[in-house]
Amino acid sequence: MNKQDLIAKIAKDVDLSKSAAGAAVDSFIDGVTKALKKGDSITFVGFGTFKTSQRKARTARNPQTGAPIKIPKRRVARFTPGKALKTAVK
Repeated sequence: MNKQDLIAKIAKDVDLSKSAAGAAVDSFIDGVTKALKKGDSITFVGFGTFKTSQRKARTARNPQTGAPIKIPKRRVARFTPGKALKTAVK
Protein backbone atom coordinates (compact mmCIF):
# COMPACT_ATOMS: atom_id res chain seq x y z
CA MET A 1 0.00 0.00 0.00
CA ASN A 2 1.34 3.42 -0.91
CA LYS A 3 0.18 6.94 -0.01
CA GLN A 4 -2.38 7.12 -2.84
CA ASP A 5 -3.87 3.75 -1.83
CA LEU A 6 -4.17 4.95 1.75
CA ILE A 7 -5.86 8.19 0.65
CA ALA A 8 -8.35 6.23 -1.49
CA LYS A 9 -9.15 3.88 1.43
CA ILE A 10 -9.68 6.77 3.87
CA ALA A 11 -11.85 8.62 1.35
CA LYS A 12 -14.01 5.52 0.84
CA ASP A 13 -14.24 4.52 4.53
CA VAL A 14 -15.09 8.00 5.84
CA ASP A 15 -17.04 9.17 2.78
CA LEU A 16 -14.70 12.09 2.03
CA SER A 17 -13.36 13.44 -1.21
CA LYS A 18 -9.91 12.23 -2.17
CA SER A 19 -8.55 15.78 -1.86
CA ALA A 20 -9.87 16.08 1.73
CA ALA A 21 -8.49 12.65 2.63
CA GLY A 22 -5.16 13.63 1.02
CA ALA A 23 -5.08 16.81 3.10
CA ALA A 24 -5.73 14.76 6.25
CA VAL A 25 -2.92 12.32 5.44
CA ASP A 26 -0.53 15.19 4.63
CA SER A 27 -1.47 16.91 7.90
CA PHE A 28 -0.84 13.69 9.84
CA ILE A 29 2.58 13.20 8.25
CA ASP A 30 3.46 16.86 8.84
CA GLY A 31 2.42 16.62 12.50
CA VAL A 32 4.47 13.49 13.11
CA THR A 33 7.48 15.03 11.35
CA LYS A 34 7.33 18.26 13.37
CA ALA A 35 6.96 16.39 16.66
CA LEU A 36 9.94 14.16 15.88
CA LYS A 37 12.01 17.19 14.87
CA LYS A 38 11.35 18.68 18.31
CA GLY A 39 12.40 15.41 19.94
CA ASP A 40 8.90 14.45 21.10
CA SER A 41 7.57 10.92 20.83
CA ILE A 42 4.13 10.15 19.37
CA THR A 43 2.16 7.25 20.83
CA PHE A 44 -0.95 5.67 19.33
CA VAL A 45 -2.22 3.18 21.91
CA GLY A 46 -2.44 -0.25 20.33
CA PHE A 47 -0.72 0.86 17.12
CA GLY A 48 2.75 1.93 18.19
CA THR A 49 5.19 4.70 19.06
CA PHE A 50 7.25 6.98 16.85
CA LYS A 51 10.35 8.42 18.52
CA THR A 52 13.89 9.49 17.76
CA SER A 53 17.12 7.98 18.96
CA GLN A 54 20.76 8.94 18.69
CA ARG A 55 23.18 6.93 16.56
CA LYS A 56 26.81 7.08 17.64
CA ALA A 57 29.57 8.28 15.34
CA ARG A 58 31.36 5.38 13.70
CA THR A 59 33.91 4.44 11.09
CA ALA A 60 32.77 2.61 7.95
CA ARG A 61 34.48 1.51 4.76
CA ASN A 62 33.86 2.68 1.22
CA PRO A 63 32.96 -0.56 -0.60
CA GLN A 64 34.64 0.54 -3.85
CA THR A 65 37.97 1.72 -2.47
CA GLY A 66 38.09 0.16 0.99
CA ALA A 67 39.01 3.57 2.42
CA PRO A 68 37.72 4.32 5.92
CA ILE A 69 34.93 6.91 6.17
CA LYS A 70 33.87 8.71 9.33
CA ILE A 71 30.09 8.75 9.79
CA PRO A 72 29.00 11.45 12.24
CA LYS A 73 26.49 10.92 15.03
CA ARG A 74 22.90 11.70 14.11
CA ARG A 75 19.29 11.41 15.19
CA VAL A 76 17.11 8.85 13.46
CA ALA A 77 13.38 8.10 13.55
CA ARG A 78 12.27 4.81 15.11
CA PHE A 79 8.94 3.03 15.22
CA THR A 80 8.01 0.48 17.86
CA PRO A 81 4.81 -1.46 17.12
CA GLY A 82 2.19 -1.71 19.85
CA LYS A 83 0.71 -4.91 21.24
CA ALA A 84 -2.48 -4.79 19.14
CA LEU A 85 -0.49 -4.28 15.92
CA LYS A 86 1.87 -7.13 16.77
CA THR A 87 -1.07 -9.42 17.48
CA ALA A 88 -2.88 -8.41 14.26
CA VAL A 89 0.17 -9.07 12.10
CA LYS A 90 0.92 -12.56 13.48
